[in-house]
Amino acid sequence: MPRSVNSVASRARRKRILKAAKGFYGKRKNVYTVAKNVQEKGMTYAYVGRKLKKREYRALWISRINAAVREEGLTYSEFINKLRTKGIDLNRKVLADIAMNEPESFKSLIASVK
Repeated sequence: MPRSVNSVASRARRKRILKAAKGFYGKRKNVYTVAKNVQEKGMTYAYVGRKLKKREYRALWISRINAAVREEGLTYSEFINKLRTKGIDLNRKVLADIAMNEPESFKSLIASVK
């Protein structure tokens, strides 16, 4: 019986990796074994980066809220606690956006919880 190799699938697999490694420097872009390793590591960094992005944005929102609240004589933790006790459900993303783009309405929000 003749030897059977699935060259179509093998070639497609290699092409997929090399296409994803396009734009890399040196052997990373055109040597399959190197490109495969680099691509795999890059996908790992991408996965971790998606988690880090959420963490970094939350920290940014908190610092923006804190800066706006301190101008009114409160701290961030006091402000969040007072929002909770008043039953105002606004997440940090929305609060930071209001603090940056609509300072007057943010001041009225702070006055309502004081």
